[in-house]
Amino acid sequence: MKTNLILTGLVFCTLLMTWSCGQKAQSSDKPESTAESMPATWAERLGYPAGKKVIMLHADDIGMCPEANIAAKQQLLAGDIQSAAAMPPCPNFEEIIAWAIENPQIDIGLHLALTSEWKTWRWPSVTPVEEVPGLIDPDGKMWRSVEEVVANASPDEVEKEVRAQIEKSIALGYRPDHIDTHMGTLYGHPEYAKRYLKIAMEYGIPANAIDLSKPEVVKIFREGGYPITDDVVEFMSAYTLPKLDFFTSAPNAKTYEEKVEAFKELIRSLKPGLTEIIFHPSVDTEQLKTITGSWQQRVWEAKMFGDPDLKKFFEDEGIIFTNWKEIMKRHNQ
Repeated sequence: MKTNLILTGLVFCTLLMTWSCGQKAQSSDKPESTAESMPATWAERLGYPAGKKVIMLHADDIGMCPEANIAAKQQLLAGDIQSAAAMPPCPNFEEIIAWAIENPQIDIGLHLALTSEWKTWRWPSVTPVEEVPGLIDPDGKMWRSVEEVVANASPDEVEKEVRAQIEKSIALGYRPDHIDTHMGTLYGHPEYAKRYLKIAMEYGIPANAIDLSKPEVVKIFREGGYPITDDVVEFMSAYTLPKLDFFTSAPNAKTYEEKVEAFKELIRSLKPGLTEIIFHPSVDTEQLKTITGSWQQRVWEAKMFGDPDLKKFFEDEGIIFTNWKEIMKRHNQ
């Protein structure tokens, strides 16, 4: 395995962006009878109009710090974005979950975190550290990189921690609308991925599961260094909850104006289907600058989706927006 490509979430998103911008709309994983009888995309399978780009603007890393919570709440309440996911091990998780309970119309999931990547702003596992020693580094926190998790943590430890993070939310009185994976860690090992998808089906909570029914999609992941084994492909084909046609992230840029234009170009490049686009909004503070070197991108991402120019662009492009609540409502009909 080319482990250098599973070191960070940035690489995970870059790989998926390359895929989403260059692939045809994905077909269903159910057996085909005729070409006419099978919807071309998961968006169509869920009842969205054929040929349309159905997009979920999704904020990652909420619960990590106050700056992330403030930004995401503002965007969600304004209707500028559709979904967000909170990190259960992080210091501001309880605050955002309390807010989610007060705002049941808002789509909030869990950003399952098995890494703690920043230099000074760090967290341990939700499970007592002595019960999942393979997830814990010498500082008593989670490992900083996906590579270190894969090298040290057993699938059993990963499953135990994923369950603990979901149960933490439920114990606080909130059943998450979806689950996804911080830095792509749960796709960094075949057994992690299978446990992740199994847990999603067990709880009936959708994961950010990507349709792997197309050989060219599997090829791209494998060439990128991800361990998409035949077992993972087979397991994904049996996954019973909705899947994404595409998954990508907001591109970085040197200026705010360039970032907006790059995002427009990303939207133009997407094929019809159900696409989740992740980003990491935060309000601008001195503390944020001490947490992450990506603070400027995060501040711009807290601004751009309310930008009238970008909103007009979405309208002109005929974009349909959705979230996991709506997806599951359609799935269960």
